[in-house]
Amino acid sequence: CRSANAVIMGKTVTTELAVYHPGKTRNPADPLSSPGGSSRGSAAAVADSMVPLAVGSQTNGSVIRPAAYCGCYGFKPTFGTIPRTGALVQSPPLDHIGVFARSLDDLALLAEVLTGLDPGDPDTRPTARPPLLRTLRQDWPIPPDLAFVRTPAWSLAADDLGLAFAELVNALGSRVEEVELPETFEAAVETHRVVMESDLAVSFEREHERGREALSERLRGIVESGQRHSAAAYIRARKRVAPLRAALEPLFRKFDAILTPATTGEAPLLADGHTGSPVFCTIWTLLGLPALSLPLLTGTNGLPVGVQLVGRMGDDARLLRTARWLVQHVAHSEA
Repeated sequence: CRSANAVIMGKTVTTELAVYHPGKTRNPADPLSSPGGSSRGSAAAVADSMVPLAVGSQTNGSVIRPAAYCGCYGFKPTFGTIPRTGALVQSPPLDHIGVFARSLDDLALLAEVLTGLDPGDPDTRPTARPPLLRTLRQDWPIPPDLAFVRTPAWSLAADDLGLAFAELVNALGSRVEEVELPETFEAAVETHRVVMESDLAVSFEREHERGREALSERLRGIVESGQRHSAAAYIRARKRVAPLRAALEPLFRKFDAILTPATTGEAPLLADGHTGSPVFCTIWTLLGLPALSLPLLTGTNGLPVGVQLVGRMGDDARLLRTARWLVQHVAHSEA
C-alpha cells in the first residue's frame, strides 16, 4: 500500500485472535449493534468514513459479514490472490486477505494493488496481476445471469431476510434463476469446521498451553475441539474440497455468479455478546471462491443487509463487473 502512495492511518480492532470473541468496536449504523467479526474495526472505519479503504482477513466470514453488517462493500478474492505474508496464521487452507471500501471502484483499486506473487506465501501464484479496475468499468455486452442459491443454511435466515431476497429476485426477473446445490454440499459447513478447528488447534497451541485462562471460553473450546479431531478426519475433510469445487463448474458455465445472502440477517445486538453467524460465507471460503458483499438491502430495523455475490475461482474481475451491473440495476429499480 505504501509503495502505491497510500497513507496508513492505523491498526483497527479485531476480535480475539481474529476468531469470534468481540472487541470494543461498535457498528456505525447502530452503536448498540455488533459490527461483526473478525475484521470488525476495518468495516466500521470504512462505513463511518474514518478511512476510504481498509484490509481484513477471512477464514470463515470475517470480511463479508462485517461489511454486510456495517453497510460497506467487502471483497474476499480468490484464495491465494492477495499474499498473507505477515498476517496472523489461523488455517493455511482457509485464510484469505480481503478489502473494504465504500465503492466498487475503490474495492477493485485496493485489491489490485495488493495482488501478486509473494515468496512468503506459498499459495500465491506467478500470474499476471488481474486488471480488476479496468474490467469493472467495462460494460457487459449482455446483462449477466445470476443463480440464486439458498444454501443448506437457509433455515437459519431471518424472516425479513427471506422477504428481502424474494423482492430482489422478483426485481431481477429473467436475469436470475433459483438453483439448488447438489446434496454433497449438505456436509460442507461441517467439513469447514473440521479443517478450521484442527488448524486453529495447531496455530494457537502456544497461546493455549501458556495462557489458556486468558483466552475466551469460546476460543478455548474451539482449540480443544480441534485437538480432538484425528489426522484421518482432517485429511478426509481436505480431500472433499476439490470435488465440491468441481461440482459447481456446471453452474458457472451457465451463470455469471451466485446470488446468496451475506449473513443470516441484520447485525445482532452488542449486548448479545457475539459477532453473528458466518454460515452464509462458509461454503465459499472453504472452496476459495471470490465473494463480494454489496450493501443493497435493509432489514426490519433499518440496518444494512448485505447481498453476497460469488464467482468462479480466478474470475475475480468478472465478478466485480457483475457486481457493478447488479448495483446499477437495483438502483434503477428503486428509482
